[in-house]
Amino acid sequence: MIKTDIIIIGAGPVGLFTIFEAGLMKLRCHVIDAIPQIGGQLKEIYPKKPIYDIPGFPSILAGDLIDNLEKQAEPFQPGFTLGERAENIEKKEDGSFIVTTSEGTQHHAPTVIIAGGLGSFEPRKPLIEGLEKFEKKGVEYMVREPESFLDKRVFISGGGDSALDWAIYFAENSTLPVGLVHRSDMFRAHKDSVARVYQLQEKGKIELYTHSEVKNIGGNDALETIELHQKDREPRTISVDYWLPLFGLSPKLGPIGNWGLEIEKNAIKVNHSLDYQTNIPGVFAVGDVNTYPGKLKLILCGFHEATLAVQTCYKIINPDKKFTMKYTTVQGIQGFEKVV
Repeated sequence: MIKTDIIIIGAGPVGLFTIFEAGLMKLRCHVIDAIPQIGGQLKEIYPKKPIYDIPGFPSILAGDLIDNLEKQAEPFQPGFTLGERAENIEKKEDGSFIVTTSEGTQHHAPTVIIAGGLGSFEPRKPLIEGLEKFEKKGVEYMVREPESFLDKRVFISGGGDSALDWAIYFAENSTLPVGLVHRSDMFRAHKDSVARVYQLQEKGKIELYTHSEVKNIGGNDALETIELHQKDREPRTISVDYWLPLFGLSPKLGPIGNWGLEIEKNAIKVNHSLDYQTNIPGVFAVGDVNTYPGKLKLILCGFHEATLAVQTCYKIINPDKKFTMKYTTVQGIQGFEKVV
């Protein structure tokens, strides 16, 4: 049994910042995440993408932000259970909680903070026969190592921000043109990205196929061809090294949705006027996983929510104590001693 002050479910940016805020109040944390590394979707899905709305950083790569948050939390000696999904939660008679993972690992704490982002993610896959045969053999649903795609024949399907962002990135950094396939000529991406795609098309860096779909794929041990169907044209077979169907990810709450929490539109309802506590006293939800009137799904907002949630955690854990939060410029960062 792993015992701590706060069990944090989710090792993304908000979960990591929660460790820091809890540490300032001398509260220990243990983090559970189904992904075998910390960082959540920032590290798993787009570590090389820039983020522009983190205070003090005009621009920072998603992976670098996670590295900084990990370093910031380090003095407070957090524990981690990674590669295991939080499966069950049990409330004890004394009001504390036991959270059990998919591997049977048990965690015990007076409070729980769910910082699971949008939940677990699954790519939206096209309905193509034999698709699974080529997954990770030329068919990729996310870009983890952009360098491995450079100077290769890459085709991307999709009309959202992710599809256009990667098409632009490869077009600007690779010696070969990038194919971009979309079912219409109306894109869901940011207007600046759409304009940039057309600029790169004029330069011959992007081959744009609108009103088009990839209907079939082929190859032996790995992907070799895609069959492109374009409106008012005969289908054609194109040789490729990689095909990226970037149709987005489908978020699912998973087992958390069965914990007796009040759910609204695949998110956890919280008391936003106080501390982002759920309908179960002692269980909080912060970041993209929660919902309340006026909710903004921004990392910045998740940081704020985590800070207030930790304040109430302290009161639950130490009902007879009063803690005055001082400026870190005054008290510094007083981490925990390592347990030998």
